[in-house]
Amino acid sequence: MNTQNSTITKLAETALMAALCYVSFTFLQIKIPVPGGDATSIHIGNAFCVLAALLIGGVYGGLSGAIGMGIADLMDPVYITGAPKTFVLKFCIGLITGLVAHKIAKINESTDKKYVFKWSVIASVAGLAFNVVADPIVGYFYKQYILGQPQELAQALAKMSAVATLFNAVVSVILVAVIYNAVRPVLIKSHLLTVTGKKKNRQHKRKQNE
Repeated sequence: MNTQNSTITKLAETALMAALCYVSFTFLQIKIPVPGGDATSIHIGNAFCVLAALLIGGVYGGLSGAIGMGIADLMDPVYITGAPKTFVLKFCIGLITGLVAHKIAKINESTDKKYVFKWSVIASVAGLAFNVVADPIVGYFYKQYILGQPQELAQALAKMSAVATLFNAVVSVILVAVIYNAVRPVLIKSHLLTVTGKKKNRQHKRKQNE
């Protein structure tokens, strides 16, 4: 029964974060038209994908970004052809962020604010660095071989996308660092986020043994 309730809660949180990804991308973006009737944009949608991964885990966080921003693409005539690429890349951002934060650093086992802040930033950088590299590369091959755009145009669009993606990543890392570390204590007090403190206890025992 507890497992079922946990799953339902995760799905509800995933839906909420997907909605935030959708809203932030759709309504809080600066669209930049580029040759060929395409566009790139300055937006903070990736920030909420990363935030979701930190709060609810890599898989659910990745799904939040993939679903929310995938739907945003489908609802926009300019981006609709890129929806499959968006779905895959946002899911990967969540997976990588969650892997670093929860599998490597295990931030939900620590009550050390400095430790959590450091690793939340590192996890955010890891997920978004992947996107900075993958988005223009995947976009280049996707536009050339799937959408049939000329090679020169696909290259030009990839370069423009790389600049916008890097800017978005820097802004998103800052936003996530501020929002996550501000919201985390509130969620813990509200029992919406469980922190075991195991890592701190292990570190304390290790010091005692030394």
